[in-house]
Amino acid sequence: MHDSTTRLRDLYVALWNEPDAAAQRAAIEQVFTGDAAHVLQPPEETRRRAAELRVEAAFEARGHDALQERARRAYEEFVAPGRYVFRPLGEPTRLRDLVTFRWQMVATEDESVAAVGREVLLLSGEGRVRLDYQIIEP
Repeated sequence: MHDSTTRLRDLYVALWNEPDAAAQRAAIEQVFTGDAAHVLQPPEETRRRAAELRVEAAFEARGHDALQERARRAYEEFVAPGRYVFRPLGEPTRLRDLVTFRWQMVATEDESVAAVGREVLLLSGEGRVRLDYQIIEP
């Protein structure tokens, strides 16, 4: 189970660094179910404004097309310009159909860490992600 969990983590992180759209799509289809949801914790400013309105703020991408659009935008903003790369951080943890791991966005120039995130994944019976909560750590 450890090898499959590490492989899932590595495939997940790699798809955010993938420059080729077709290869990125293939990775998304390998990692996620067709109706998977990726729920992203929005930036602090957005969460603060939502709290003022007494609503919950969350960004969501559902299905392979939306997931690819999300991954492409992140790639174009952070990786394509050559400023950053995404890397796994530490070991993944699995409990039945729940997987969690951390990742970091590292500056290519000096290896400084620009961001750290945590993924909390709920897997389908076949081992693909059906629900992905992404939390950016302070």
